[in-house]
Parts: sequence; C-alpha cells; structure tokens
Amino acid sequence: MEELAFLICRGGWPQATCLEGDDALVQAFDYLDAVVKSDISRVDGISRSEQRARLIMRSLARHQGTQAPNTTICEDINVGNDKKLSKDTVISYTNALKKIFVIEDSPAWSPNLRSKTAIRTSDTRYFADPSIAAAALGVGPGDLLNDLETCGLLFETLCIRDLRVYTESLNGSVYHFRTKEGLECDAVIHLRSGSYGLAEIKLGGDKMIEDGTYTLKTIADKIDTTKMKPPAFLMVLTGASPYAYRRPDGVYVVPVTALKN
Repeated sequence: MEELAFLICRGGWPQATCLEGDDALVQAFDYLDAVVKSDISRVDGISRSEQRARLIMRSLARHQGTQAPNTTICEDINVGNDKKLSKDTVISYTNALKKIFVIEDSPAWSPNLRSKTAIRTSDTRYFADPSIAAAALGVGPGDLLNDLETCGLLFETLCIRDLRVYTESLNGSVYHFRTKEGLECDAVIHLRSGSYGLAEIKLGGDKMIEDGTYTLKTIADKIDTTKMKPPAFLMVLTGASPYAYRRPDGVYVVPVTALKN
C-alpha cells in the first residue's frame, strides 16, 4: 500500500520512478503553483485569483469520482469563507482548468437497459493526473496511508487516466455509468466498433474484489442484449493484486501496473 501511495502522488508515470519520493512530490506542488499563479489566467487572458483557484481545485479534489454540481463546489468553498464565490465564478475557473488539461471529466454512458431505470447524465469529475489532486489537497503518501478513503478516490483518478491513455490509442473512449438509484460502474471502455467492457476500480482485498464483481455482474444483467452487444469483458482493476487472473465466473482481476498497449 505504501508503494501505491507514492505511485499516486507522483502521478504513476514510469519516468517519475527515477525521482526520489520527495523530488516527485515537489514537482507536483511546483506544477500546482504554476497553474494557480499564471496558467489559469494566461489560458484565456482573464485575470483570476490565486487564492480562489486553490480553493476551487481543493474542492474539486475532494469531489473526485462524483457528479458534484457546481452549486456543491460553491457550498463546499463558501462554508466559513467571508468572500462568497458564485456558481458563475466556479464555472469560469473550471472551464479554464479544462482548457489547460488540469481536470478532465468523464462523460456519462447511456446503454440500453431491460428496465426503465433512470440514468444520470452528469459528467463525473476527475483531475487529469492524481498527483495534481494530491497537491491540491496538500497531501503526501503518509497522509494517504492514514486516509484510505481519499487514497481510494485518488487511485480511481490514476486508473481512469491510464485507461484513457490506452483506450484512446485504440480509438476508443472511457465513460462512467450511474443510475439514480446509485448503481454505478467506474469505467466503461467503449470502442468505435461498439465493443465495450465494464470495469470497477478497487484498492484491493478479497472483499473489495467481491463487491466489484457483484456490481459488474448486476449491471451486465441489466443490459438489453437484444439491442446492443453484451460486454466483451468484466474487470476489477486493483492496486494491490500481485498478478492478473481470470476468476471462474469470467471476471478479470487486473492490477493497474499490468495495463499496457
């Protein structure tokens, strides 16, 4: 788990492994400083407050992997803050962060389901790289080891980033699926051919893998295969599995380090 925490804070890229742990963390915090002090204003020539940029990025980092609306980000920032931010201000800052590829939300996937289940269509919030989110929260590997909930959210960001890289090389896209009843799939890997796979992201451990497997099978059973293809695969993507394997029920369990072209 300690190695995973360092992987998250340095972004997980292979070239970052040549850096000492402290150097990798400094690099992430230096990048955050550049974003809030200059990049967020330079992208479209609109002067923006460094303090507001930090507050908004911190709130976005706290809402990784959720469909939190801009009003929720406003409420999160405005609690105990004298200078209240409006929803329009949050939109302006988040749009600028998208333009410089600091945040990259995941669009909603709308499959054909057998039931008339209502599907959420809001995008899911993610940073483009988990190390930026960690820097926005002001946390390092030690902090993540003491807060596995936050560690899990940032690990999900890392996995979504990697899945996007490999899926886009195949001319595909990564989506998020969630119903209004709370049933969700962390990642839907969808190719132009119409083939797709469902993935749940878990830190690891037998119980988490079983929970992820149950969710994947539940969603797969709800898909109307008379109107679209069945999923090509079901995968639990983990941080702690020693190797990739296929369960007797057909679900793949894959460590994130095994992903490759």
